[in-house]
Amino acid sequence: MSAEGRMKVLIGGGAGYIGSLLVPALVERGYDVTVIDLLWFGNHLPSGVRVIEKDLFNIKKEDMEGYDVFVFLAGLSNDPMAEFSPAMNFVHNAALPAYLAYIAKQAGVKRYVYASSCSVYGYTENNLYDEEAPVTCAYPYGISKLQGERGVFQIQDDKFSVIALRQGTISGYSPRMRFDLIINTMFKSAMTTGKITINNPSIWRPICDLRDIVSAYLRSVQAHLSLSGVFNVAAGNFTVGEVGDLVKMQVERLTGKKIAIDIKNIQDFRNYKVSIDRARTSLGFRPIFSISDTVEDLYRHMDTYGDFENDEFYNIRTFKKLKW
Repeated sequence: MSAEGRMKVLIGGGAGYIGSLLVPALVERGYDVTVIDLLWFGNHLPSGVRVIEKDLFNIKKEDMEGYDVFVFLAGLSNDPMAEFSPAMNFVHNAALPAYLAYIAKQAGVKRYVYASSCSVYGYTENNLYDEEAPVTCAYPYGISKLQGERGVFQIQDDKFSVIALRQGTISGYSPRMRFDLIINTMFKSAMTTGKITINNPSIWRPICDLRDIVSAYLRSVQAHLSLSGVFNVAAGNFTVGEVGDLVKMQVERLTGKKIAIDIKNIQDFRNYKVSIDRARTSLGFRPIFSISDTVEDLYRHMDTYGDFENDEFYNIRTFKKLKW
């Protein structure tokens, strides 16, 4: 705790898409927040937040001393980045979270919150998967996120709580905006071309508004220190075709313009739907935002986007420009 009795939270990768909404929410609730980030996508955080521009692999024990909670939001965040550089994917998504958990425990941090992904489930046929279900993903991104989970949990004990949030497919507005996420991509396409392209309408995805994801992190930070475990976090399970129809209807309602649907029927081996009963029961996670709410929030922030094709809105474009 800080001298004022406030809980101290350190967030690795906290200047990204999730962190840019989570950090203000934590500050608003009285937490003492510090962010460590390489700022690949700039800094969109409130001016009063302490931001350290530093490679997380250079973090030492003394950098984490005095913090109560460490939140890992870093790493490579999607399949295109992982497939572009599988080696960097495994380094940043598997090795880095495990290393930081080791350092955090040495420094006396009490809880580690890890941003995992429902991508670990891979292809699940037509079953609703809970956290005990088999994980079968054969793609670099899903494999690395599972390895990160296991590395962090390797050192969990009664004095070092670990919570891993297996996040569904996130969408919605953030000050650090992205248009490479399912609803955001459909919204951008509808607004700029009048058409939504759906590669495969039959595959399932667990969907979640970014604001609900932020609430899952708040619940994780606030949970009793006796709680550890893996938790699926999503608002609901939808086929991609259903998502497209819901985005279409809401954009038409908001704009008064007709939006077309273009279905491609391209094969996709990533297909999963999940149960969030454990998160609801143990974390108190209760998602409240629908797909229509997400689209409305994206529309409400239209004036902030400028050029929809700005490379900063697409993780893979920025990643390819980096000098390794």
